[in-house]
Amino acid sequence: MTPLTGLTSAEAAARLARDGANLLPQRPPVPLWRRIATQLRDPLIIVLLIAAVLTVTTGDWPDATVIMLVIVVNTTVGVVQEVRADRAITALAQLAGPEARVVRDGRQRQIPSSDVVVGDLLILAEGDIVPADAEVHEAAVLLVDESALTGESVPVDKRAGEPLSSGTVVVRGRGRAQVTATGAASASGRIASLMVKSTGLTPLQRRLVGVGRLLAGVAVLLSAVVLALGLVRGQPVQLMVITAISLVVAAVPESLPAVVTLSLALGARRMAARNALVRKLPAVETLGSVTALATDKTGTLTEGTMVARHLWTPTAQATISGTGYIPEGQITSDAAPSTFDALLTAAVLCNDARLSPPPRTSGEPAARRTGGSTAPGIGEWVALGDPTEAALLAAAAKLGLDRQDVQARYPRLAELPFDSDRKRMSTLHHLPGGGVRLVCKGAPEALLHHPALIDEPNLLARAAAQADRFAQDGYRVLAVASTDLDSVPDSIQESGLSLLGLIAILDPPRPAAATAVADCKRAGIRPILITGDHPGTARAIATELGIIADGDRVVDCREPGALDQDRDRGQAGVYARATPEQKLDIVQSLQEQGGILAMTGDGVNDGPALRRADIGVAMGRRGTEVARQAADLVLADDNLDTVVAAVEEGRRVYANIRRFLVYGLSGGAAEIAVMLLGPFAGLPLPLLPAQILWINLLTHGLPGVALGGEPPVPGAMAAPPRPPGQSILGAGLWQRVVRIGIVLTAVTLGIAVWAAATGRPWQSMAFFALGATQLGVALGSRTRPGTLANPMLLFAVAGAFVLQLAALYAPPLRQLLGTQPLEVGDLLIVTALSVLGYAAARLDRILHPSPRSTPTDPRTTGR
Repeated sequence: MTPLTGLTSAEAAARLARDGANLLPQRPPVPLWRRIATQLRDPLIIVLLIAAVLTVTTGDWPDATVIMLVIVVNTTVGVVQEVRADRAITALAQLAGPEARVVRDGRQRQIPSSDVVVGDLLILAEGDIVPADAEVHEAAVLLVDESALTGESVPVDKRAGEPLSSGTVVVRGRGRAQVTATGAASASGRIASLMVKSTGLTPLQRRLVGVGRLLAGVAVLLSAVVLALGLVRGQPVQLMVITAISLVVAAVPESLPAVVTLSLALGARRMAARNALVRKLPAVETLGSVTALATDKTGTLTEGTMVARHLWTPTAQATISGTGYIPEGQITSDAAPSTFDALLTAAVLCNDARLSPPPRTSGEPAARRTGGSTAPGIGEWVALGDPTEAALLAAAAKLGLDRQDVQARYPRLAELPFDSDRKRMSTLHHLPGGGVRLVCKGAPEALLHHPALIDEPNLLARAAAQADRFAQDGYRVLAVASTDLDSVPDSIQESGLSLLGLIAILDPPRPAAATAVADCKRAGIRPILITGDHPGTARAIATELGIIADGDRVVDCREPGALDQDRDRGQAGVYARATPEQKLDIVQSLQEQGGILAMTGDGVNDGPALRRADIGVAMGRRGTEVARQAADLVLADDNLDTVVAAVEEGRRVYANIRRFLVYGLSGGAAEIAVMLLGPFAGLPLPLLPAQILWINLLTHGLPGVALGGEPPVPGAMAAPPRPPGQSILGAGLWQRVVRIGIVLTAVTLGIAVWAAATGRPWQSMAFFALGATQLGVALGSRTRPGTLANPMLLFAVAGAFVLQLAALYAPPLRQLLGTQPLEVGDLLIVTALSVLGYAAARLDRILHPSPRSTPTDPRTTGR
């Protein structure tokens, strides 16, 4: 190969066959059987499988069928959600298939970037994505945006002999580069290879493991006690075995997996409506458990654009409003706007960028776009060229200066491009009245001195001091100067200039970011900024958004031992200059503190940390493929406030699961208690096995599942996150189960004893009372009683009550369940007493409200 001819097609094909396609390492697709097996390994599903085997063993095919149906539905919903999410992620990745321009056989060709091989000669121009690692051969004002890899928001100048990294973007100039590494061997591939650690159990899964073990142990133990008592009292062995098995089935709330799946699916659907794609269902609940939210800066907390915010001239200062590259906003100053004409005119002249307006929709009048408006849904203004120069154009437009008019009035005659040694750019322009104007812009340290400027030392000192203040506040500062000459010089000499002023530029915070940070703090979630950008910039953004207060410590990860010192002092709020490996260490350190960590990001450098965090959240629009594949949640609209909404959804899911556990376990406890205590009250066998299974089917069926659709608890986001080590039965839940279970048991046994003493069908009355009181608990467990919120629960309870009546009066069911019809008066008495189930659930929440979680470690929870 030569720098002119590149590889031959035969050489390229041989290298492609040898090294493989230029693609990042991909996890192999998960086969369907493995997805199903993962769902079936759920501890509660395992308990259900055991219960199904027991019911089949006793020939109870109807109940076995119901249990297997629950298992099948739960597994299907989980698998379908994962498959659909993976397909959506793939669609996101294919929205823009990257291509590359290379020289093959001496001619330029456009090829898929996956076909680029080592040794290829790349042709790079403004706007191109560098398809592989390469070394620059030729460069003409080549400026590259490396923020996806490093987090630095300012583009980097590249010259011959310097390296280029895959995934970076050419923002200005052109060049040629020879490919040195592709695929997994490239910079992006090496970072992607850090994402090897598989994710562990989510907080919800860890809690349900304990619940499954506890329920299985308690159910078997108590059922064995009932079996022993029955045998001691002379009951038939077969009857008592079936009764014991029925109690095992009744004690296990087999609807819990369905409730969990339904709650997660509803949360995922609500989030999808808000442009958040859930890749795995448990991720919804995990967000509800987070105690800390670590976030990247560029493109996540900030807009990912450069905006001019302040102007300074020797006689006046101004503040500029507006967002992005939209040429709309106000220049606010005590001085007249014309004071800044010379400064911004020079900034437009010494400028190679352009602003591209959003595409015009059909039927939109052309006049609508002349002012640069961007109505919602029409699109966004895009910077073509250096983002910093585009910010200057947008600032000038806000003063009424049009780039084309200014550059036409002062035609460019010559230029001296920017380079990293001079840190300046100069252009020469023809003046309308004759003569020429030399304009120079650059870094203050490269321009604010003699002989470049001929201004008074006092003025230069004032300008340097102001530039330092801007820099300390996180701004990138440009100094602009000019001079008029009588004739065109033989060469551009950057000297003898007069200072026009300073322009302070930054990547501004997203409008919703401050609100999202405040919401996190109010919810007891500690926000943390981890970025590869400069400490001063990171401090300014973090302070403006409220992540840290003035004077709080910022960790510069490039300082030797900085992370070790941070572990000794306690976790900081901002980490700057962090490499991908250091981001991974920071995430792991935060997790070792015992908290649940969510990590947001969009760049290749965020991928390993997203993968390692308890839940990774990637930006879908600006995010890289590495970040999207590493994440559990993808924000299609890149809005951070969607994460806060996801936290609320997660807390809703967890609250609904606990609500169902109170309902299901209190009913199951009452059933076991009735069977245990009944014989001591003179009731030989309070309930038949079929009656136990019928009550279990009705109460744990649709009403139980419907509880998963309850709306959020009022004030859920005003409470701190629950302690990570807290059991799902903690925070007073098991005590509530016991208290409500006692009421249900007392009502059922009381009715049965009274009915037996008065010669009534006591077993049928106990059967109806136990089922009806449990339905009352379901109604009493609603988040918003007295409203039509979650109407599915109302219909489910009504339907279950009708079926409970049918069990007493429909001949086929009476024969199946061994019940007797009740007199109208007896039915009304039992129904009236069953309201005590509703009263017990409501009064218990009033008299024994759930305790608010208290943060135990300020480093992992809120401040």
